[in-house]
Amino acid sequence: AWRPLPPLPPRVAFEPTRDAWHALAEHVLARARYDANGKIGLRFTRGGVGTPWFRRRGADAQVRIEGTQVSVHRDGETRSAPAMTVATAAGLVGVEPGAPSDVYTPSTPLEPDARLLLDPESSDFLGAWFGFAASVLEQMRAESEPVEQPSRVQLWPEHFDLSLDLGEEQAGHRGTFGASPGDGNDPVPYLYVTHWADVVADEYWDEVHFPGASLTVAQLAASPDQRGAALTFLRRGRELLRGP
Repeated sequence: AWRPLPPLPPRVAFEPTRDAWHALAEHVLARARYDANGKIGLRFTRGGVGTPWFRRRGADAQVRIEGTQVSVHRDGETRSAPAMTVATAAGLVGVEPGAPSDVYTPSTPLEPDARLLLDPESSDFLGAWFGFAASVLEQMRAESEPVEQPSRVQLWPEHFDLSLDLGEEQAGHRGTFGASPGDGNDPVPYLYVTHWADVVADEYWDEVHFPGASLTVAQLAASPDQRGAALTFLRRGRELLRGP
């Protein structure tokens, strides 16, 4: 029932594609949702990422990246076009390109007319990665206790990772559980758990770039049960955060 992740494409194709998706998420998708209701959180959508449904000009709307295309659903009609540039994608959506800078500082430069390099295989991998991440993170959310006050599973455009906050904050047990498609410090996709407060030393907390732990896509790929390996990693983090 659970599809394994496809092989990670070569970095020369994957990284420009990831950066293009990130730019579209910040300067088009988040912009569209923010203009409608002041919110910026995104979600996993079929084959990619997108906004949740929102009201725009009296009609239900959704904007998403799927593969190498941007799609707009509005008032019962769907329009899709290749994501050639941020400007063309914003034109299709009907927004002025640019991240909501009064909410966050964008991580990607606004270059509306720069050609976006979107490799089909890399785009398919990103869609599969965020789908896999949504599955395991929603499982963690479903297993949580009410006192742990789990947040929504959503993608923050500035970080471009899918994440969930979970745990009793006043007791020092809260952390973030997430999935990144890779970044400047860790260039390959990885799952992670962070701790918001100090924790008891444990070999689990092995990440050197932030206070937490990580599990790389290579480690997942080596497992015959990728989803099981991911959940084992995330559940271990939750147990350590909860303490003895």
